[in-house]
Amino acid sequence: MKLRMELQFFSQEKTEKATPKKRQDSRKKGQVAKSNDVNTALILLAVFLFLFLYAGILGDHILNMMGHIFSEYLRWEITSFTLTVILEELVMETAIVLLPIMLVAMVAGTAASMMQVGILFAPEAIKFKASKINPIQGFKRIFSARALVELLKSLLKISLVGILVFSVIWFNLDSLLLLSHKNIEAGFFEIAQLTGLIGSGVAVLLLFLSIPDYIYQKYDHEKQIRMSKQDVKDEHKKMEGDPRIKSKRRQKQMDMAMQRMMQEVPKADVVITNPTHYAIALKYEEDKMEAPVIVAKGVDFMAMRIRMAAEKNEVAMVENKPLARSLYSHGNIGDHVPEDLFKAVAEVLAYVYQLKNKLP
Repeated sequence: MKLRMELQFFSQEKTEKATPKKRQDSRKKGQVAKSNDVNTALILLAVFLFLFLYAGILGDHILNMMGHIFSEYLRWEITSFTLTVILEELVMETAIVLLPIMLVAMVAGTAASMMQVGILFAPEAIKFKASKINPIQGFKRIFSARALVELLKSLLKISLVGILVFSVIWFNLDSLLLLSHKNIEAGFFEIAQLTGLIGSGVAVLLLFLSIPDYIYQKYDHEKQIRMSKQDVKDEHKKMEGDPRIKSKRRQKQMDMAMQRMMQEVPKADVVITNPTHYAIALKYEEDKMEAPVIVAKGVDFMAMRIRMAAEKNEVAMVENKPLARSLYSHGNIGDHVPEDLFKAVAEVLAYVYQLKNKLP
């Protein structure tokens, strides 16, 4: 009993690598090796690199908008109509500023996801599951080893990002202290340049940190989809199918093949018999065939059915024990008669054609 329990335990232990089918099923459920840090890093890097190119246009647009606000809107009388016009114009101007940045972020995020998992559409991943709101399951997730790893990662990222930001500000402290002596435009571009430098530095740092995170996510994913020996056996059995179903399918295929074979017997020129144990039906069309073809063959009960079908459709039957055995042993349905039996078969066909008065 104890030995059986131990064997059962080991068979359920997940020690085997996932099979291709298991990987495919996991992918359909949205369970793939993916690091969110890679997405975050690439989005930040793309956005801040774009801002370096877009900063001049962005700054001019914001300055023009602020000038328009202070030169035009302050002189307007506040009514429901003017307030609507102001809000509409501000929303439009803000959209013009933000839409290119959002578009770059969306493209970068999509590219980062495709780099990791390729093109994937998994609607099952967003289905509602009661286990997601189960407090016991949530408690287990919070205090799991995965949660501890995520906490350590977050603390490391916050520390390194804080050090990087502090270092950039510290090295540019003199320039920041002189902002009060500069005009608004120069001060704006100074802050924008410093912000872009900090953002790009943080993005590069996160991208560097995302490499080991992606490796860990891949390792953790492989661990999550591992299978037990019993799982592998069950999957193999399922793919092969139930033996009873396979047997029924095989029997049905045999019945269909037999039915097709019996439909060819009435078209045969001759049936060579044993006389009771073997029956082989032959057909020969001089202008279409190089040699006679075996259209049906059978032994015992099937031989009896072939003989009955031949008798019913007035197909000639010739008794030749050695030839019947040889044709059954060396020829398959649909094949030409073996070369070493050509002469014997030709003699039989000649005899049949003489009986029908149509000797070629």
